[in-house]
Amino acid sequence: MNQGFGRRVLLAGAVAVPLAGCANAPARVAPVTTAPSRPAPPSTTRASTAPLEALEREYGARLGVHALDTGSGAVVEYRAGERFAFCSTFKTFAVAAVLHRRPLSYLDSTIRYPKADVNSVSPITEHHTSMTVRALCDAAIRYSDGTAGNLLMRDAGGPPGLTAYLRTLGDDVSRMDQYEPDLNRDRPDDPRDTTTPRALAADHQRVVLGDALPADRRALVEDWLSRSTTGGQTIEAGVPATWRVIGKTGHGDYGRVNDVAVLRPPGSAPLVLAILSDRQSYDDPPRYPLIAEAAAYVVSVLRRG
Repeated sequence: MNQGFGRRVLLAGAVAVPLAGCANAPARVAPVTTAPSRPAPPSTTRASTAPLEALEREYGARLGVHALDTGSGAVVEYRAGERFAFCSTFKTFAVAAVLHRRPLSYLDSTIRYPKADVNSVSPITEHHTSMTVRALCDAAIRYSDGTAGNLLMRDAGGPPGLTAYLRTLGDDVSRMDQYEPDLNRDRPDDPRDTTTPRALAADHQRVVLGDALPADRRALVEDWLSRSTTGGQTIEAGVPATWRVIGKTGHGDYGRVNDVAVLRPPGSAPLVLAILSDRQSYDDPPRYPLIAEAAAYVVSVLRRG
């Protein structure tokens, strides 16, 4: 999956299908779309959604994709307006919300927490009862530490506060309602704690490439994201090894696997890519290669020709 790719083209998007159990139903093709505030590329090519539909069938999953080539404005979309659970992808925005509302010196403050608060997958915080805010940010993004994410979301005003922060990014779709681990357990048709591939990609782009944060704080977030320890099986596995991946993963019950990233190919404009997935049953295992294979296909489409 690490071969190089050529120039950019455009993929037509698939219209939303409401339930995870509909993964085997063929997706309808919508008109070609371009990124808001960018002109359409001078020439575009429709590419088949059949490979993404085939991946859904192969892995027994529902798949959502939104990708933007920031150089050409070309967009790839497949089920991009459907709701999927955030899972741990929310942690980037919990960190950004804290950085947005607090002075940089706040990173050196210490947050204390009882052992009872460590109630989700927490490879870093489980070894402590207090950590600096900087260390919590690092743990939440780089190690996807659930307790760190919860503590930062609480600092940002809880789920309502984090939802309000997402609104400041121009996102009127995504919502946070609970803390981990509960936010990972909602049924696929439950709107709580959800986003869409299109909204998630746009939020990630605004935090990493846009002006949502001052440059010094944006650099901190990009550094933590680029040194993530959790993405080796997902988008990173589907793009050329020479590309820099600045991303955040998430996974949960119902076989959920998510990844959202800014991709920096050497010498080219960045790509922004969000791939989200879920499966029908609560105990279905995650299918990480689904994300890697979808990423490889999307990148091949955008850089073909």
